[in-house]
Amino acid sequence: MSGQANLLAFPCTFPLKVVGLNTEAFERAVREVVRTHLGDIVVDYAARKSSGGKYLSVTATFAAGSREQVDAIYRELNGHDLVVMTL
Repeated sequence: MSGQANLLAFPCTFPLKVVGLNTEAFERAVREVVRTHLGDIVVDYAARKSSGGKYLSVTATFAAGSREQVDAIYRELNGHDLVVMTL
């Protein structure tokens, strides 16, 4: 596990991809969770529908300050009812 700790050097630009059903509520939920953990940090959002249109992936790219910060965002998103998966 100690080898994994060295994969990223913080601070760094971090792209977080979140997948859920293609609804406004899903995209809004992702933005709210990210804002809760990042506050005033600038986040660049991009959204893309699946080929069938059922799912939406939202990528939030931001300046991550620490592994703990990123882990906290992943934990909250993975526990959210509207989130199918995070990458």
